[in-house]
Amino acid sequence: RLSDRAGGGVRSRSRGPIGPFHRFFAAAVVPTAMSALRDALRDLPDAVFADLLESDDGYVLVVDLPGATAETTEVLVEDGRIDIEGRREKAVPDGFEYVREDRPLFLDAELPLPNDADGAGADAEIDRGVLEISLPKRERDVSKSIPVDDADDEGDA
Repeated sequence: RLSDRAGGGVRSRSRGPIGPFHRFFAAAVVPTAMSALRDALRDLPDAVFADLLESDDGYVLVVDLPGATAETTEVLVEDGRIDIEGRREKAVPDGFEYVREDRPLFLDAELPLPNDADGAGADAEIDRGVLEISLPKRERDVSKSIPVDDADDEGDA
């Protein structure tokens, strides 16, 4: 879905595969815990470049937002989703006007969290228009032996 937003540019939700990023995930064997996120990233607009990395301890989502800053970017983790809103400034040199404007001013993406990601521990930073969101994995359930007491022994205390 694409919709115009005041001030020019395009607000992007989803529009087709994104080239090499799509091919990487189409060929990779990825655990089902992040398949919904992988699919959502595949549906980002062509103008959005993103990488998803995974380690034993967590995920890192890297999104290129040229011209965006910490003040113009918001990341919210809520209800099993990552919401990214970014706005960039585009300066037009004096004496020039747009003949064609294809670079959107806004990115508004909603992405599902992998099932094993801990959204409460998420962290984000932006450096020169590259947004990096770190999502730790929840600790896996560790098997634990639970002692079983004899019901007759409880009353003898």
